[in-house]
Parts: sequence; structure tokens; C-alpha cells
Amino acid sequence: MFDSLKDKLQSVFSGLGKRGTLNEADVNEALREVRLALLDADVALPVVKTFMDNIREKAVGAAVLKSVRPDQQVIKIVNDGLVDMLGGEAKPLIVDVAPPAVILMAGLQGSGKTTTAGKLALHLQSKKRKKVMLASLDLTRPAAREQLRALSEQAEAGILPESDTETTVQLAKRALKSAQLQGYDVLILDTAGRLAIDEALMAELREIKAAVNPHETLLVADSLTGQDAVRTAEAFHEAVSVTGIVLTRLDGDARGGAALSMTQVTGCPIKLVGVGEKLDALEAFDPARMAGRILDMGDVVALVEKAAEAIEEEEAMRMAERMASGKFDMNDFLTQLRQLQKMGGLGGLLGMLPGLGKMQKQIAAAGVDDKMIKRQEAIILSMNKRERVQVGLLNASRRKRIAAGSGTTVQDVNKLVKQYQDMARMMKKMGKMGGLGGLKNMMSSLGGASPNPGLGDGQNSVMDANKMAELQKMMGGNMPNLGNMANRFGGMGLPGLGGKPSKKRR
Repeated sequence: MFDSLKDKLQSVFSGLGKRGTLNEADVNEALREVRLALLDADVALPVVKTFMDNIREKAVGAAVLKSVRPDQQVIKIVNDGLVDMLGGEAKPLIVDVAPPAVILMAGLQGSGKTTTAGKLALHLQSKKRKKVMLASLDLTRPAAREQLRALSEQAEAGILPESDTETTVQLAKRALKSAQLQGYDVLILDTAGRLAIDEALMAELREIKAAVNPHETLLVADSLTGQDAVRTAEAFHEAVSVTGIVLTRLDGDARGGAALSMTQVTGCPIKLVGVGEKLDALEAFDPARMAGRILDMGDVVALVEKAAEAIEEEEAMRMAERMASGKFDMNDFLTQLRQLQKMGGLGGLLGMLPGLGKMQKQIAAAGVDDKMIKRQEAIILSMNKRERVQVGLLNASRRKRIAAGSGTTVQDVNKLVKQYQDMARMMKKMGKMGGLGGLKNMMSSLGGASPNPGLGDGQNSVMDANKMAELQKMMGGNMPNLGNMANRFGGMGLPGLGGKPSKKRR
């Protein structure tokens, strides 16, 4: 997401960093490039003007000009401006109220409203521990109710029984009463959409809203439509007083104009974003963390959250113990590959690490993707139990057999073995550093304790040369080697960051 904007801003700041000192002309030139980058990202012109006025006042001053590293201060000022542009503080959903909390979903047809309703149900049940009921009020789109029912089954949420004789308002009232009687914490109402904004749609929404008095009225908007999404949000907010916005398909939005304009233009906070097609691909929106991703400062908080969801506590402790003893075999490597997939793949992982987001395109060009990880998994599964533990047994004939069994080539098997050997060496180094404690210390030294490390004191949150050197040394001195870098992160899976409690075996 925001790929083009990221690239342009990184180019601007990279140019600033090459200069020992900055004068006012340098800062103005950099800000001009930032302005052009925002306009190219399809950010609304009034928003860009306000943004530039705010940061120019702060950037062109004595505090910047006298700084030891003024480029870092400029980055901080731009970061703060982006946070303000995106809404300032995160605005969570209002669900901690006397049950049931009613959430009314609105939006145009095709924006992903029904799918988002299912995602939200799963999100609230898994992250907030809420008991959720879904209800379809869409009587116009064929199979809308069937789609929501299927999503409710996937999310293991309740669903209001269908009726062909009730109006949308009657359905909404029955849903509210049913949720109350059955003890649901949250009721999500999925309304009908239209191909365009019309009075009939708005009138229906107003009637439903008046009947159930929802705690949240969420507008679902497709981020890929850019400024059209912003104009849609304006119209809905004016008509039905939207309390929050859900941006869908943000993972495919290379420019980010809608996300960066929405709050400033409408006055409504972005509360949730869709970042994939899977049912669990819905995230709470945090302006500070999103600004960090745009400026390639990473999102360590999201990284830790994903790790906690993907890595079970018992498995994390087992891996930590093995690291401490210097033990690491192909079974461990396979476990880490699977954990990496659960965390969103290598590309998503690098996007959350400070200073490494720029490597995503290089990794994609090198063919390092989920398909490659699947091939690696197939290779390991084609090994017998002995071979997975004693990798030294893999002679030429065994590698040929494994390649045939996994549908890959001997070269692929050789690459995997080399990656495993690199990973095993890294694990031994971690063991010498104190195992899990060493990993924690390393993460702390790299600024991993904060979602935007270093911003408070005006220091650049991106890893500086010394920290990168430290990481390079620990990882065997091969940081410039993209393949090694990618696969080391892939194999590591960030063990020891914690995890969810393991399910008890019966």
C-alpha cells in the first residue's frame, strides 16, 4: 500500500540525508517535492495545501537549521503532519456499551460492505471477545442474504433468520429485539447499496437509523476509487451523519489518496481498513502507525500483534530453548516458514520493520513470495524424519529423490539446504548471545520497543548505520545479499515475541 508515495518520500529524505547541513532553500526544495508526491498520490488539493502550510511553518526555522541532523527533524515534522492528516489519535469502535452495541453498515454497491460485515464480526469476536449477530437488511441485491449467512458461518457469528414479508425497518427492529433476547454483545446491520448515491438509498438509511439508534454508523468505501471515495463519504456523512469510515482494499492502493484525504475532507475518522481478501484481513486504523508505514519507519506494534496471533506460547518457548542450546533442524525451519505465512508473508513482514520496506519490491522481483515458501514447505515434507533432523545425510541421490517427490528441482533443494544452513548458523549466534534474551536485547537496540521509535527526541526512527551493522554482524555479515536477507527473516519467524496460549490437548 502507498507504494508510489513511499518511494517518492524516501527519495526526498535520502537526498536530504546526504547533505551535512541544510539551509532554508534546501528545506523549501524538499517540501516542494513532498507536495508533488502528495498530489501525485491523489490527495485532495485543499488537504495538501493545509498540510504544507502546517509543516512549512515548523520546518523552516532555527530549530531545524541548527540541528546536527536537520534531515531527521524534517522527517519527524512530516511524520507529525501525516499523523494529523490521518486523524491524529486512533478512534476505536464504540462497542463497550450496554449490549447490544448496534453497528449500521452503509455504502455503495460493490464497495465490499457485506464482506466487511463478516470480517468485522470475526474481528470483534476474536480480538474483542464479543458475541456478534449479523443481520441482512439488503432486499435489493440478489443473494445478498445468502452471502452474509455464509460469512456468518465462517466467522461463527449469529445470523438473523430471513423473512420475505418484512420491510427493512421491520427487519432492523426484529434484529435488535432478537439480539437483546439472545444476549448478543454486538449487532451488525448490513444495508443495501446502490450503484450511485440517490435519495431512495439515503431515505432508507435514515429510517433504519431512526428505528434502531445505532452506536456506530460506518461507511464502507473502496480506497481504489480515490477521490470518488472521498466524495461518497462527504455525501453519506451529510445525509446520515456517519460516525466512522471503513476503507476496503487498502492493500491494493498504491497511491493512498483516499486514505490521506478522507478524514480531513469529511471530518469522519477512519476506524478500520481492509488489507486483504481473507476474512481475518481487517485491521483497526491507527494514524501514527500508518504514517510510520508510509515513511518506512515500520509498524512494530502490528508486527508484534501478528506474531502473538500466529505463534503459540508453548511453541515460542520451545523455539527459544532450542535457540539457547544452538539446536535448529528442518522441522524448526518448517515451523518458522508456516508462522511466516500466518503473519502475512515476507513482504508484509518487511513492510512492518523499520527501514526495510524499500526491500519489498526487490524481494518480489527476486521471486520471493508465498509460492516460493509453499515450494520450500513441499521440499521439507518430502524428506524423511531422519533427513529433517540430520541434514548432513542429504547426498546427491537423496536430493534428487526429494526434488522428484516435491515437484521441484535439485537446484531448489540445494537452495533450501543453503538457506537452512545460514539460518542454523544464525540461531547458534543467537544462542551465544543469550537465546531469547539476546533476541529481545537486539530488538530493543533496533528500536523495536516503540511503534515509531526515536520520534520523540527528534531522532530518525529508521535504523542508522551502526544499528544496521549490528544486525548485519549478528546475521552473518550478509545483509547486502537480498536472497539471504529475505530467507533469514523468513526462517526466523521472529520467535520469542510471545504468542497466544496453546490449545489444551484432550
